[in-house]
Amino acid sequence: MPQVRHLGCDVYKYKAKFGGMTVSDAQRLRTLEAENAKLKKLLAEQMLDNAALKDLASKNF
Repeated sequence: MPQVRHLGCDVYKYKAKFGGMTVSDAQRLRTLEAENAKLKKLLAEQMLDNAALKDLASKNF
């Protein structure tokens, strides 16, 4: 017998996020969210590099 998953809360989350959007709007949102995640990762890496350089510079002088 196949196992049945309860998807009720997933449907509500989907409707809350994409309820009034067209398909193209939802695709654009997905693209923007992916780009935003990449930019956040780049920012975090740059901040880490900056902190490491500041730490290195303060130890040299």
